[in-house]
Amino acid sequence: MRRRYSFHLDENGHSVTVNVRSGTVITETELLVDGKECAFHRVHGHGVYPLLLTGQLAEEPPTPLAVRLERTGEAEHPLTCTLELGGRDHPMPERTAR
Repeated sequence: MRRRYSFHLDENGHSVTVNVRSGTVITETELLVDGKECAFHRVHGHGVYPLLLTGQLAEEPPTPLAVRLERTGEAEHPLTCTLELGGRDHPMPERTAR
């Protein structure tokens, strides 16, 4: 059975979303910045964590960012997601995946 997780944060006027589709065969993770995919990771199995995906905010000059996914060990919320931006960590809340 596939499980879906979605994390979202609006920061500095930009939208950052991480979607995870986890299955028994393949796990896919995508990073969207302002609705555009800027990083994608696919692995066989349930995923390898911690996972770091990088991208940038479309500003002048572009601002680099990273998101870090980690396992929590909890059944109800098995993943956490943190946005690393401007030298600070911003926890990204989980939302119901669409």
